[in-house]
Amino acid sequence: MADYKVPAGAISAAKRALKWISEGKAGKGFTSVGRGRANQLAKGGSVSRETVVKMRAYFARHMVDKKAEGFYASQDGYPSPGRVAWDAWGGDAGRSWVNGLSLDD
Repeated sequence: MADYKVPAGAISAAKRALKWISEGKAGKGFTSVGRGRANQLAKGGSVSRETVVKMRAYFARHMVDKKAEGFYASQDGYPSPGRVAWDAWGGDAGRSWVNGLSLDD
């Protein structure tokens, strides 16, 4: 069973999310799963195929969050709870990474 090395960009996004979470910016709907994923990714190292599959599913479901006010630094309300969660799962770097992996092994 293969493990997948977490890229630096996903680590940085997760660390940023942990900072925002500690500042109370995650919102009431933020889950322990998101907090756990942020902690896992922030540590670096590798993740399992199962985690990569879960990350792909998360990003596919949450693309709509990028359309909400406060997702981008230039917008009021930044970081929105959706942005905090997005980064907790590795942010754009994490999405690019998991979507580019071949899981055929």
